[in-house]
Amino acid sequence: MKILLIMPSIKPDANLYEKLIMKFTMWSPLTLQCIASLTDDCHELTIIDENYRKIRYSDNYDIVAISTFTSTALHAYEIADEFRRRCVKVVLGGYHPTALPEEAKKHADAVVIGEAEGVWKKILEDAEKDELNSFYISPANNSFISSPSSHYNGFFVMRGVEATRGCIYKCNFCSISNSPMGCRFRKKPVERVVKEIESIKCRGFVFYDSSLTLDMEYTKELFREIKHLNKKFACFGNADALLRDEELLEISYNAGCVAWAVGFESVSPNTLKKIGKKSNKIEEYGKIVKKINDCGMALIGSFVFGFDDDTPDTFNHTLNMLYRWNIDSIGVNILTPFPGTPLFKKLESEKRILTKDWSKYDLYHVVFQPKKLTPQEIYDGINEITEDFFSLKNIIKKFFGKNFGIVTKSALLYHIISSKIVYKICFEKNFVYG
Repeated sequence: MKILLIMPSIKPDANLYEKLIMKFTMWSPLTLQCIASLTDDCHELTIIDENYRKIRYSDNYDIVAISTFTSTALHAYEIADEFRRRCVKVVLGGYHPTALPEEAKKHADAVVIGEAEGVWKKILEDAEKDELNSFYISPANNSFISSPSSHYNGFFVMRGVEATRGCIYKCNFCSISNSPMGCRFRKKPVERVVKEIESIKCRGFVFYDSSLTLDMEYTKELFREIKHLNKKFACFGNADALLRDEELLEISYNAGCVAWAVGFESVSPNTLKKIGKKSNKIEEYGKIVKKINDCGMALIGSFVFGFDDDTPDTFNHTLNMLYRWNIDSIGVNILTPFPGTPLFKKLESEKRILTKDWSKYDLYHVVFQPKKLTPQEIYDGINEITEDFFSLKNIIKKFFGKNFGIVTKSALLYHIISSKIVYKICFEKNFVYG
């Protein structure tokens, strides 16, 4: 069969400047490459990441598979509808179709619920016989994590590697840990991950894993095995684990780690308790930054705004704490109630969902009614934080202020400048639903 795999554009109406920024800031996706690796060579396979390549609807395909997040779901449906109008079979999968399969089925011949690894070959077999089922549910006991195929080699500033999948911490807003498969932690064999990293031609990459501190012994073994590859990388970890395990920090630095990203989420203890972030203690944040810095690595902390206990004072308080901790860089998002999460169910039951325009569920729009803030106050507060933290004066200070190696300094500078540009584009002031 002639098969087309599609990753819908995150911004179909992007102007030339935005497309250029996307080109130099987006990480390489792994989803389609992993599906490609599950596809037998007897099929003719084409991969299109719409962020970089246009879809040609006039080309002939037997089946089209589209992977979509919530923010790209409506555009994915448009793509699916156009192919079905041309009598091409369409399969939809990803986090959004998994959360809302009945909605997705209106635009597809078949919907994958969960991950593709356990069902993709069956889908192709059924498609060849013209006997597609409406829904394919990934087996709950499936532990296999596919390796990405080299079928697609587009240009990306940063490549990605996936060693593990899933997260055991079920934060109420997380679409990963609250999905059928994402709540289960699984690991690839270390030797297979090493081979994947060896195949990456560039010197730097990012571990896409939700957290590389869920199985410390596995991570230590992996880092020891990749030390000889002489590559540089960044990865995600949990606050408590990074604070207590100095051996992990030493091993990660020796393996080539330049930065750890940690979900600090909030400066409110009450908020952390409510969302289920058990690994975080705010009084330890400063110690974590210092400990990671002392080992020669940067720390990037992510923060979310719009929680029920957030007030207009939260933004200034957060900014003051960022400077007190001397944190190296930050990621900033608006609380987003993704379908399938406890947060979505809670806000919907309270009639606080302001829109179901899924294209706005991108972490940069207010799509629900905050409890102690107006939507505009969230936009204004985040803009104040990003404008201050990513000011030229602070960028210079971050680059020269700590005794990092030149590679770490360069990686940190890239993160700070790209974040400054992206946030300037994404956070829209005066965009209020109601």
